[in-house]
Amino acid sequence: MAQHDENVVWHAYAVTREERERQHGHQGVVLWFTGLSGSGKSTVAGALEQALHQIGVSTYLLDGDNVRHGLCRDLGFSDADRKENIRRVGEVAKLMVDAGLVVLTAFISPHRAERQMVRDLLAEGRFVEVYVDTPLAVCEARDPKGLYKKARAGELCNFTGIDSAYEAPEQPEIHLDGEQLVTKLTAQLLDLLHDRDIIRS
Repeated sequence: MAQHDENVVWHAYAVTREERERQHGHQGVVLWFTGLSGSGKSTVAGALEQALHQIGVSTYLLDGDNVRHGLCRDLGFSDADRKENIRRVGEVAKLMVDAGLVVLTAFISPHRAERQMVRDLLAEGRFVEVYVDTPLAVCEARDPKGLYKKARAGELCNFTGIDSAYEAPEQPEIHLDGEQLVTKLTAQLLDLLHDRDIIRS
């Protein structure tokens, strides 16, 4: 692992997170959507972002596929690369929280240790783990990208749920039933954000 250069110093800025949050009118927080491929993570995260945008909440959605087109384009799907992928996303999400945004991230992030790593980057209450719990059989039937079919045919290795393990969250902030309507799941998430006083609209 690369060592920090002693000449690299963290700079504190005059505008604080609290001041940015006051300007936005809500807290900065990460909603970390985790679940199997095809569970509905991106769909629910996208629906929630739309709902938040409509009530004036400043958001940004980080999606697993999208970051691999740029930020993480040099990474593969080995365990080491997956861990680095999550580390990078966690660091970006941390900066966005400092900017006062509600950050939605949709990543399989199959290992508890990596999700905990991101949680540990953030202050207490700034990481909300959202477990989109959808049975493997349902995810495989949906198979929106045809990845399960490839994995079953041996054309795709280290695929979560088939030949690579998924470690379900043990105590997520919210546990969603991925077979429910997206509108119902979005409403549950909005209720959570209001209950935690993250948003006030």
